[in-house]
Amino acid sequence: MMDLVEFNRLRWNCRRGMLENDLVLEKFLDRHAEGLEGKRLAAFKSLLELDDNSLWALVSGRTEQPAVATPEVTEILTLLRAC
Repeated sequence: MMDLVEFNRLRWNCRRGMLENDLVLEKFLDRHAEGLEGKRLAAFKSLLELDDNSLWALVSGRTEQPAVATPEVTEILTLLRAC
């Protein structure tokens, strides 16, 4: 489990320029932060490295998968889409 400093840093990185992303990412963290560790956490962070439009295209389903889709990235995307 991540410590408070890492969690706060992650929450800060979820602040985006696009309101839709902000809302989904905030809801995702509220629901799933406790289960983010190891490969799942790395997958989530890799999605946060995407620009706002690319991230929203994935979350909204306009784009099916990122260029490099690991099972963990696919799992995180499924959870994000459920938010």
